[in-house]
Amino acid sequence: KNIDAEVGILASYGAIIPKGVIDHFPNGILNMHPSLLPAWRGASPIQATIVAGNQTTGITTIKLDEKLDHGPSINQFKEDILPDDTTESLRTRLFARSAEVLKTLLPAYLKGKITPRPQEHSKSTFTKLIKKDDAFIPPKYLQMALGGKSAKEKWEIGFIKDFSAIPTPEILERFIRAMQPWPVAWSTIRIAGGKDTKRLKILKAHIEEGRLIPDEVQLEGKSPVSYKQFIEAYPEAKFE
Repeated sequence: KNIDAEVGILASYGAIIPKGVIDHFPNGILNMHPSLLPAWRGASPIQATIVAGNQTTGITTIKLDEKLDHGPSINQFKEDILPDDTTESLRTRLFARSAEVLKTLLPAYLKGKITPRPQEHSKSTFTKLIKKDDAFIPPKYLQMALGGKSAKEKWEIGFIKDFSAIPTPEILERFIRAMQPWPVAWSTIRIAGGKDTKRLKILKAHIEEGRLIPDEVQLEGKSPVSYKQFIEAYPEAKFE
């Protein structure tokens, strides 16, 4: 109640702001959302855009209302997604640019020089808050991708509403990048002679001649190692 400010600024906040808080500011609250709204509303837009294979993303500045990422657009800029972008690298780049954009955006907005534009709500897509289990890759998909093959059924990506894709090596590689730095993609693997499967984190991977090639992995209870070192230690290990 004692905050005396013309406008509020919001970024990377995972909850709905009550109307009473929004109305406290004479010019509302501006939200810097890391997607080209109305695409990828919700808590995991950067992860979703990488998994979906989008070439471009950006930041949309909206004036908050009571609904999820629903308010009118104030400003939008685009940013290319690089082939090796992770969620961490893309987020860092997007919000660094946002800080620069705000320097010129805020004075113009507060002087009434910017007219908010309603979003095309019919084109909206949604994401959910990511949990650790959302980073799980079914082991059969990984085993096939190592050989350059794809499963025939579609893979439901849990944190993207109504989204599924054929689990190709390329999709898996993008998924691994999207899960960095958290919660990190993982699957289960059976070490030769072992009765139980163990968790294996896939930290980095790349595509080579149509095959998924892990670069760095981490077996549960162990330190990260190169995939080459892992296979040398466990030559008969198999994703299952």
